[in-house]
Amino acid sequence: MSGTEMNGVEVNGTEKGVPERNGAVQPGATSQEIYDAGMVVRREVLGSAHVDRANATKDEFTEDFQDMITRIAWGGIWTRPGLTRQMRSAVTITAMVAHGHWDELAMHICAAITNGLSRDEIKEILLQTAIYCGVPSANTAFKTAQQVFHEMDSTAMDSTEMDAKESDQPTTPTPPN
Repeated sequence: MSGTEMNGVEVNGTEKGVPERNGAVQPGATSQEIYDAGMVVRREVLGSAHVDRANATKDEFTEDFQDMITRIAWGGIWTRPGLTRQMRSAVTITAMVAHGHWDELAMHICAAITNGLSRDEIKEILLQTAIYCGVPSANTAFKTAQQVFHEMDSTAMDSTEMDAKESDQPTTPTPPN
């Protein structure tokens, strides 16, 4: 058996002798175990800086909401083995476009890159949304993605420039992989 065991459930979510099918929501899993597994995935997908900012701004009014999304969305859904993280990102991007949640779309475009989707794959997802969610929504989604990619490129450039200044070496562009 690999991994640490808690209440007959391995950390990777597999109950002894039972195939994994429910992610962190295994029989006997405590709410805290589901929350902890959700927090791991939330940090892996969105980044610790984002999660730390969200937790730093929570108060008595928003604390229950933050707990709920960590346990239910991240612990209950994102830990399930039935879809890859890339597929979950594609579905989430589509849902954000369909409902016009542009700030969340920007966040999940970054998450999709973290999850291994390429910019071309994200473009294809957004083209698909034009047909099923409407051209005006896809138009806004493309503008949102364009802005996210520009910010990512600027941040990468700023980091490259900062590294070059620290080493007193001229900045040279990194060739694409």
